Order: sequence, then structure tokens, then C-alpha cells
Amino acid sequence: MADKNDDNGGGDSPIPAERFTPEPDGPDAPDGIAGPNGGGGGERTASIAISGQYIKDLSFEAPNTPQVFEALQNEMPNIPIEVDVAANGVGENFYEVVLKVRAEAKVQDQLCYILEMEYAGLFMVDVPQEALAPVLLVECPLIIFPFLRRIVADATSDGGFAPLMLAPIDFASLYQQRMAEAGGEEGGGEA
Repeated sequence: MADKNDDNGGGDSPIPAERFTPEPDGPDAPDGIAGPNGGGGGERTASIAISGQYIKDLSFEAPNTPQVFEALQNEMPNIPIEVDVAANGVGENFYEVVLKVRAEAKVQDQLCYILEMEYAGLFMVDVPQEALAPVLLVECPLIIFPFLRRIVADATSDGGFAPLMLAPIDFASLYQQRMAEAGGEEGGGEA
């Protein structure tokens, strides 16, 4: 059974195959993008690589401690969470993608804490122009989200509260909602 998983060419992979999109290959590859077998004219290979990631801004305020801890003994806090994604170019094929999170916890109309965070990744992105916005606003946030999630949990825990464990975010739906709100004004090619 160990032999089946030792070769990376098959077997039972812990990563579901549906997460991966087959790369274009052969003469049908759009815009000369080459797949792993060198098809598509060999002009260019689409790629995404993270060059760095960092906290741009982090704020945690708990103005009503320690009094709020008594109210938390009897009731769970209400914690609305706001998430936003922004991307901007910082050089040729380099983009900064910023995840912004704001959480405001209240119990019995008493403020427990406010957490605001901007977590960024610097990405080298070489994809066709029509794929740039979805890559920057969907794929790149998926890469850095787990790191933001851990920092949020640590910050709330270090603040004396139960760790705030953010649920996975559907960045594709967030992107589609943003495009629908824009009403097609920008044409979808810009991030």
C-alpha cells in the first residue's frame, strides 16, 4: 500500500482533483499559453507566485475589559465580520493583494472588542489580461487567507477572548458580487 502513494503520479491524493484546472495544451491553447507539455506555441506560460506576505495594519481594541468578561459568562457575543479584497499593481507583473477584515464583538449591547486587520501578499502574476482580475481577487486571496485566519485567532485569544476562527470565505462569490454591483461599468479586466 505504501508503494501506491510513494510515486506522486497517482494513487490517493489528499488534495481533491477538482481543485485543479487542467492547463491548456496543444494547438487549442488560448493566446499562446503553453501547458506542461510545451504546447500552445511555447510563447508564454501562465503563472502565479507569491513573493512575500505581511501584516499592513493590525488593530485590536477591548475598551470595556474587564467588566465585559462577566457578561460573556452568560451569553455568546454577536460578531459581525466584514471582509474586503483589494489589489493594485506595484511593478511589471507584480501586484499587492490586500485582505481586509473587521470584526466587532458585542454582548448585551456592550462592546467586547474591535479587530481590524489588513493582510497582504505580493504576487508575481503572468496571466492573460482577461484572467487578471479573477486571479487577483479570487486565487491570490485563497493563498493568503489561512495566514490571516491564524493571526485573527491569535489576536483575539491574546486579547483575553475566545479565539475568533474565521470560516472559509468564498472569494469567487465575493468577486461575482463585486462585478454585479459594478454593473459592467469597468469591463471586468481591471482589478
